[in-house]
Amino acid sequence: MMRILIVSDTHRNHSNLKRVLSAEAPIDMLIHLGDAEGCEREIAYMADCPLEIVSGNSDVFSFLEREKELMLGRYRTLITHGHYYYVNMGLAHIKQEAEARGFDIVMFGHTHRPMIDFGKNLITLNPGSLSYPRQEGRRPSYIMMELEGDLPARFRLEYL
Repeated sequence: MMRILIVSDTHRNHSNLKRVLSAEAPIDMLIHLGDAEGCEREIAYMADCPLEIVSGNSDVFSFLEREKELMLGRYRTLITHGHYYYVNMGLAHIKQEAEARGFDIVMFGHTHRPMIDFGKNLITLNPGSLSYPRQEGRRPSYIMMELEGDLPARFRLEYL
């Protein structure tokens, strides 16, 4: 089984990320969906596993890519921060783009609001923020993704 931790919007505040890494260990990959604010090396060191990370709107001097295409098991996956797809205004644009480009999963951050949406042809994920949550209750959040053989991917939205 492959265990993937999905986080976003840590904004240089790593205390909750350390708690999650400890609680969910061992993990096989960490996906960070942006706004690490220059801490990608520190995050990679903390995770002690492969790290996939993209730049967010607060990563102003970053050389990170705006988005990446990954194969996670059998799932063609787009990871991006989301601000280039206007996710604060709704999800129509990012979903339309991901479906048009043939992705099975799209992961984004930026809104600081967690969600998992199983559409007809697309799974849309936002882990929320571990540092500055904005949803009702304002609890820090993340998503665990598990891949096992030919079984469908499993997703767990967790709150601290």
